[in-house]
Amino acid sequence: MEWVAIITVVALLQCALFSFVVGRARVKYQIRAPAVQGHELFERSLRVHANTVEQLILFLPGLWLCAWYLEPRAAAALGALFVIGRQLYFNAYLASPRDRGRGFLLGFLATLTLLLGGLGGAVADLIAKL
Repeated sequence: MEWVAIITVVALLQCALFSFVVGRARVKYQIRAPAVQGHELFERSLRVHANTVEQLILFLPGLWLCAWYLEPRAAAALGALFVIGRQLYFNAYLASPRDRGRGFLLGFLATLTLLLGGLGGAVADLIAKL
């Protein structure tokens, strides 16, 4: 489970980094809080961060459930794909929002696989106990 813990921390640190990028863009483009509109690059960084927070709500439980009920190393590997997908999404969204799909899809498919793995493992354990 150590790899799962490491991936969890890496994903959370990545989200914190994205938050830092939003703050830096807010200062650079003089977007005073609570405003969320202004310079396009500020808005892009804000959207990447918000979307990442939204995805973490699905990803983190899926990661831990899949690790618990199936296989921690496989869950951690899928978790690493999520982190890579988020980074690709971040890079693409800031450069050209139209190109963000590949990174989003990689992260989302990793999350979906983790959730289904956790569900399948839990159901299998429940059936075995009946």
